[in-house]
Amino acid sequence: MSQGDQNIDEPVVVIEEKGSVRLTVLNRPRQLNVISPEVVLKLAEYLELWEKDNQTKLILIKGAGRAFSAGGDLKVFYHGQESKDSCLEVVYRMYWLCYHIHTYKKTQVSLVNGISMGGGASLMVPMKFSVVTEKTVFATPEASFGFHTDCGFSYIHSHLPGHLGEFLALTGARLNGKELVAIGMATHFVPSGKLMDLEAQLVSLDSGDVDVVRSTIEEFSEKVNIDKDSILNKQSVINECFSKESVKQIIQAFEAEASKEGNEWITPVIKGLKRSSPTGLKIVLRSIREGRKQTLSDCLKKEFRLTVNILRKTISPDMYEGIRALTIDKDNSPKWNPATLDEVDDEKINSVLKPFEDDIELQIPETEENRWGGKYETSGYASVRG
Repeated sequence: MSQGDQNIDEPVVVIEEKGSVRLTVLNRPRQLNVISPEVVLKLAEYLELWEKDNQTKLILIKGAGRAFSAGGDLKVFYHGQESKDSCLEVVYRMYWLCYHIHTYKKTQVSLVNGISMGGGASLMVPMKFSVVTEKTVFATPEASFGFHTDCGFSYIHSHLPGHLGEFLALTGARLNGKELVAIGMATHFVPSGKLMDLEAQLVSLDSGDVDVVRSTIEEFSEKVNIDKDSILNKQSVINECFSKESVKQIIQAFEAEASKEGNEWITPVIKGLKRSSPTGLKIVLRSIREGRKQTLSDCLKKEFRLTVNILRKTISPDMYEGIRALTIDKDNSPKWNPATLDEVDDEKINSVLKPFEDDIELQIPETEENRWGGKYETSGYASVRG
């Protein structure tokens, strides 16, 4: 953690135990609650403890300050390139944790009042209940800086209506709280002014009963009507363009639509697409397309392979260049390598999707008795690094 990042005595995750309720607060407000290695460790530790604890019935999670979570700590990745595989452990732990969040045995509620992006949204979308507000902003912008749609989102996006998943993953388009509820990526819309009262009410319930929790949230929630300009009302255009076989064909089809009356919204989206990493775009499209045929476990294992290969610069250093341009030098002028879609070798894309040897794959615990097994400590990586 960098100096000035946070007072030494301020925990990155704050836990409050209130009867049978566990309130989890992501506590790096000045950094928009980005997910550092320490945050991943703490969340995994607490969630395992609580699932096994008969006294714990309901878990609430929220972010301090104006964000829920802006995703992974990109500076950790950038500075990690100086020593091989230094970020592999946190990636392994995060994807392993994502599986447990999706399959968690106790009732979880995320209270999302602000930015919820990338890996941060993996603490929102899979929850039994995810409450959003008019301040909620969601996006998966990874392709724009040479990375890929991870933390289970190759599974989540590939199961959205039509080809909306490809659209969100390739463009990094933003959705607001009402849009998230409309497509099922959040369960309830509650005005931000009522959120503290809802939280207090959920705590006072002292219950994890799904029906009781649901009816309590519904007392505070409002029916959702999306704006007429919402991209969710552009589904026919999105399906037409983002169903194409390749990124190049998608962009060509999208450009053709942009010239039609009423489609002015497309032009800035295309500009963003063309600024993104060509390698990142190709990897993202393949990953989402494969996600349509894969289980959650398969998707997380695939995402792990992709991330390890990207961190190792197996086919391109684009992620580091993207993070440099976005968060280090902040010049917003990345120099991609390869520079164009045509120069990205499809065989190389195939190579970064290939399974690893069994002992160095992400270990997803598929059986009930081994539910909390497969940890990083027992993986092939720990023995090599130990």
